[in-house]
Amino acid sequence: MRWRLVAIPASLVPIAVIAVQFDIGADDVLAVGAGGYALAIGAMGAKLAIQGAKFAYIARAYIPSPGSLASLMGVRVGSEFIKFTTPMFVGAEVAVIYWLHKRGVPASRASWVAIMDIVTEVIAAGAISIVAGVIALAAGAFALAALILGTSVTITGAWAALFFLSSRRVFGVPRALARAASAVGGARAEKYVGQANAWMGGVCAMSREHMGSAHARRVFGVSLAASLASWAMYGVSFAAITAGLAHAVGALDSIMAVMAANAVGNLPITVGGSGIVELGVAAYLDAVGAAGWAALGEALEWSSVIGWRVATYYVPIAVTWVLLARFALSRYKRVEPG
Repeated sequence: MRWRLVAIPASLVPIAVIAVQFDIGADDVLAVGAGGYALAIGAMGAKLAIQGAKFAYIARAYIPSPGSLASLMGVRVGSEFIKFTTPMFVGAEVAVIYWLHKRGVPASRASWVAIMDIVTEVIAAGAISIVAGVIALAAGAFALAALILGTSVTITGAWAALFFLSSRRVFGVPRALARAASAVGGARAEKYVGQANAWMGGVCAMSREHMGSAHARRVFGVSLAASLASWAMYGVSFAAITAGLAHAVGALDSIMAVMAANAVGNLPITVGGSGIVELGVAAYLDAVGAAGWAALGEALEWSSVIGWRVATYYVPIAVTWVLLARFALSRYKRVEPG
């Protein structure tokens, strides 16, 4: 995980540019107040805790004796470190699949649990982001709305389609890609393609086995509700950072702005969406004329944005790294496949 030595400093560059551009110093950022930081960190902590509890719920629904609640929540929250320190689309599911497989869970079952987790996460985030995009459209921010809706609908639609279609057909490495890999890598590439096809076939078999059952629908519904709650907690974190200021951003405006920015931040451009997310929050609040936002004044607006990023990105990076290292290096007890 040596990439973190480069990724974290790289993520600071856009914030430094914003600070220089708008003449924001350390005193300005501290003007947000300890109370605002505490509330924002608390909201982010609640978001991560709900994510961890949801993963534990899904794992226990499909895996016999997957581990303690603390270990399941810990590895899921810790896995967010990967998402924080890589360009988006390289996510936490890789870590949880690896962790479950190391404990003796078949790769297809571990992947099913991780996919159920990530799909409910994506659909919930996408639904809120689409609402935010519609609000931006109604406010006349056509370019911003197009960016939010284009990103949200594409990502949400692709994940949902692949998930629900996996019970009806078997996915595999596209033939053209398989032929190209074989031409370049020979027998070794063919071996890896075969392994990838076997893995995807196993996941699709899990989908056919479980997708239509009442149990799966219940697990999906509960997980989707938990995802909506976790994203709502993330959304109110910006309102929390402004709570101690003379003018606070409302909870609904905060949720819409944060989730709109989160959608745009999913574009694999910068590490953890750094820079894009900050600009996205400010652009959205400007576009919809959020109550309390313009009244803050430019200095406090950008101080709030930077302070929010510290509370919801840099503090969690430290926490998730500790948890990821703890569970990646800890001993594990293999479980019997079920």
